[in-house]
Amino acid sequence: MKRIDVFTLVPEAFPWFLDQHPVSTAKEAGAVDIRVHNIRDFSPLPHHEVDDTPCGGGPGMVTRVDIVATALARVFDQSAEEVRLSRDVYVLAAGGRPFDHSLCLELAGSERDVVLLCGRFEGFDARVEELLATGSLSIGPYVLAGGEVAALAVMEAIVRHLPGSLGNSESVLEESFSEGLQGMVEYPQYTRPREFGGLEVPAVLLSGDHGAVARWRKEHAQPSPWAQSSGGDPMRASVSPTSSS
Repeated sequence: MKRIDVFTLVPEAFPWFLDQHPVSTAKEAGAVDIRVHNIRDFSPLPHHEVDDTPCGGGPGMVTRVDIVATALARVFDQSAEEVRLSRDVYVLAAGGRPFDHSLCLELAGSERDVVLLCGRFEGFDARVEELLATGSLSIGPYVLAGGEVAALAVMEAIVRHLPGSLGNSESVLEESFSEGLQGMVEYPQYTRPREFGGLEVPAVLLSGDHGAVARWRKEHAQPSPWAQSSGGDPMRASVSPTSSS
């Protein structure tokens, strides 16, 4: 079973997500165990403060490294520095490694559990990543108020590739960015009605000729826009650096 632990200051952002397919299906199948921890619960300070003003001045607040270390140590019952030795611990941050399809498969297929650290506003003290994390992840070249949205995206992408998460396991074999499509974006999909707004479903999709349908789908798969914008390999390119978490 893959275990995913999320550390956040906004735990209320996650309960609805855990009840949705494919996460709920994966949980019921025993494929994943997702636990959400409120960093504030581990603060020993008088009012459970977790942040302070940035050294050197400037706007915003920075989450303290000692509070995060305490949270990790208490949840995993070992020193915070040791947690990353047996788990993949990632900060969700604007300058992180782009979270793409290849990295998603890597994390889903690994025997190591995943820990996601969600900061807010100015993010974490840099020593969180340097001393406590495996690294940082980004879901896109834009800034968010925190890492929660990024964490949701990372978790859903990983969970979809765990056994028992999807009703049809073949769903992931030929979808956007998959090896089945050589990293390309999936072909257009249609359903009833046959005609709408003057546009009809392509006749080949209604022909019953499975070979012709397969050829049409292959011809209509599109290159990844992320690969085009980055000039990189479509299997490696996806949304690059993310959230201000």
